Amino acid sequence: MQAPKLVILGRDGILNRFREDHVKDPKEWDPIPGALEAVARLNHSGWHVVVATNQAGIGRGMIDMASVNTVHQHMNKLLMAKGGRFDAVFFCPHAPEDLCDCRKPLPGMMKDIGLRYGVELRNVPMAADTLRDLLAAQAAGCQPHLVRSGRAEHLSEAELAQWLQAVPDTQVHADLGAFAEYLMRRDAVAKAGA
Repeated sequence: MQAPKLVILGRDGILNRFREDHVKDPKEWDPIPGALEAVARLNHSGWHVVVATNQAGIGRGMIDMASVNTVHQHMNKLLMAKGGRFDAVFFCPHAPEDLCDCRKPLPGMMKDIGLRYGVELRNVPMAADTLRDLLAAQAAGCQPHLVRSGRAEHLSEAELAQWLQAVPDTQVHADLGAFAEYLMRRDAVAKAGA
C-alpha cells in the first residue's frame, strides 16, 4: 500500500493570526486570509493535511483541554465551509520547562505523525513561521518550508539569512497559498517526468 501524500502545518501564524496571549476560545481564532482556501486546494490535490502545534497555554494553566478542542472544532468547521479538511491536529500541551520531547523544536510530535501515517518524514513537507519550527522540521527529517505570513512576516533580510543558515534546505514562501502552489507545481512536474 502506498503511503499518503502528507503535509504538516504549524497552526498559529500559518493558519491563523498569532496571539502572544494564546488563542483561548474560538472567537480568538482569526484565520489568515487565504490560508483555509490553501488547505482546501491541497486536499483537492490529494494531500492529507495534519496540524502540529505547541500549546503551552495548557501547561501554563491559561487554557484547558476542552477549550483547545473547541478552538480546533471551530477551525475545522471554518475549513469545511471552504471545502477542505484536516486529517488530524497533534499538539503538545506542555510548558517549555516541562522538557518533554513533543514540544517543537524537538521532533517528537512529527515522529508520532510519521508513525501514525506510516510515512517517511523525508517525504513530508512541513510549513513553519518560526525558526523553532524550522529546527523541528529539520530534526524530524521533514522538508522545511518557511511561510512569511505569521511571525516571519517582519523578518529582516539579515534575520532571514540567519534562519536559512541554521536550516539550509528551507524553501521560503510568501504565505500558505504560495506554499500550496509550490507543492502542486512540484507534483505536476514529477508526474510529467514519470
